[in-house]
Amino acid sequence: MSLIRSAILSRCRLACFALVAATALPAMAQVPVVAEADHALILASSDAKAAANKRLVYDFWREVFEGGHMELADKYLAENYLQHNPGVPTGRAGFVALFSKFVKPGAIEARVKAPLVSIVAEGDKVVLAFVQELPDPKEPGKKYTSTWFDMFRIENGLIAEHWDAATK
Repeated sequence: MSLIRSAILSRCRLACFALVAATALPAMAQVPVVAEADHALILASSDAKAAANKRLVYDFWREVFEGGHMELADKYLAENYLQHNPGVPTGRAGFVALFSKFVKPGAIEARVKAPLVSIVAEGDKVVLAFVQELPDPKEPGKKYTSTWFDMFRIENGLIAEHWDAATK
């Protein structure tokens, strides 16, 4: 009886393993990151301070970062703005000096052009999440999506600090 029970348990384990493996493989395939089409939806908040902080960061991104209007930086960035991206200097003047070399003023769009997934605000922090499309290193010619995050700290109605995933 023990030998029969052992054989049955062994077959059950093998069947369970096969079932788990067959169902887990499709679950491991990537679900592409998709941008949110309705920016008003992700800017909204029942907390007035969170909504104001989201709007501040959103408008900074549109007008200064994407629009290239560095003359508007003092409207959004604290003078002693702290930068944690290793490729960007700390301070509003450093930010303006660097980005003025690469970006020329253009039209300010009504909404952020980058593919925005979400805006999350909690306390004095605001996080923007974007779709990032990258070349697939395993399949030349193909691309995949990932997510890029920028986090800002707001102090006295200005952006005082920034973090992202950039490396040297």
